[in-house]
Amino acid sequence: MRSPLLAIFLVVVVDVLGLTIMLPLLPFYAEHFGASPTVVGLLVSTYALCQLLAGPVLGQISDHVGRKPVLLASQVGTFAGFLVLAYAPSLFFVFLGRVIDGLTAGNLSIAQAYIADVTAPKERARAFAVIGIAFGIGFLVGPGLSGYLSAHYGFHVPILCAAGLSLTSILGTTFLLPAVPPRPEGERPAAPIGQQEEDAPVAPGGTRLRLFDWGTYAQYFRRPVLGGLLWEFFLFTFAFASFTGGFALFAERRYAWHGVAFGPKQVGYVFTYAGLLGIVVQGSLRSGWPVRVFGEVRLVTFGFAAAAAGYTILGLSHAVPTLLIAATFSSLGNGLIRPALTSLITQQVGRGEQGVVLGLNQSLMSIAQIVGPAIAGALIDRGWLSTWAFWTALITVVALVLNRTARESRTAAAERLERA
Repeated sequence: MRSPLLAIFLVVVVDVLGLTIMLPLLPFYAEHFGASPTVVGLLVSTYALCQLLAGPVLGQISDHVGRKPVLLASQVGTFAGFLVLAYAPSLFFVFLGRVIDGLTAGNLSIAQAYIADVTAPKERARAFAVIGIAFGIGFLVGPGLSGYLSAHYGFHVPILCAAGLSLTSILGTTFLLPAVPPRPEGERPAAPIGQQEEDAPVAPGGTRLRLFDWGTYAQYFRRPVLGGLLWEFFLFTFAFASFTGGFALFAERRYAWHGVAFGPKQVGYVFTYAGLLGIVVQGSLRSGWPVRVFGEVRLVTFGFAAAAAGYTILGLSHAVPTLLIAATFSSLGNGLIRPALTSLITQQVGRGEQGVVLGLNQSLMSIAQIVGPAIAGALIDRGWLSTWAFWTALITVVALVLNRTARESRTAAAERLERA
């Protein structure tokens, strides 16, 4: 791992630890203030709405002034949001803390843009696995730590730990991350998959898009290969947001351990198990052999199939053993999809568009996280637990069908080109 990737890895893993500490805790913390499952879903959606407003702006600014200063500003906002959340006297301040964090939550997209800056296109699947490994470590340590601390010391302590980690991330970015990323030797603007002689087209007027310039954003969806990949990414994040936004409340109502309903501790341990599997998957991707053997497109296909199976098993599950089987399939699938799909997307644009396209990715993720948790909360509030899981599986199946259709179209086009 080169030094810039090592630095970004350390920064991202600390950030992800702070985020995953909140994952099993926030629904129960909101319920502590009287929130219903529907309100819990809206709490997650509010955070994502703020991300949607801020994500394109942060990506655009990072293209102008550089990744490091924007990443620092984002991390400071996260730190402030955690402090407000930890000392919230009412549900209103819980929402306020998430709004502050959401308006500055560009950490992941800026980190992805930084990785794209320092790696050549053929190396990006392995490089993006760095973020996947960071997520795996975060899920391995954060949720379990959160569950343990909240069970023994109350809700405030893990939130303050997340704030401390956020402060550590700020220091890591300040002192470890090079301000100007090195350009990979021999890099040229990326070309569409299957084409090497032409540069990828650029956005009208360059890459500096305005926040609500959706007409300009739409041109990315009109690109033959890139458009399909963006839709697949949206469906992936939609399903994942529906799952993470509803799982804690689902588990609280569906499972028991020694006669006691699941709480933050048990939910945290399930996420820890998923994190362990994520490290194994991302570690294999980092080695490079899955991409060499199967290719990124097939890895995405297999990932969608595995995730759909996991969500379906979850809907049928009423006991802890089948819950773990469901977690195994879904973790395997999601671990494969994110780095491979992100790599394919970045290969469709030149260096100057990386920040905008990854900012667009962040916007798609935010839209998914607005809608997904809100639907999940409403379904669980009505007691439709299995319906929630099957709904998540259905979204993933749609993505799988889209992926397979796109593969067949590209294969047919290649065969026609060879015959010609």
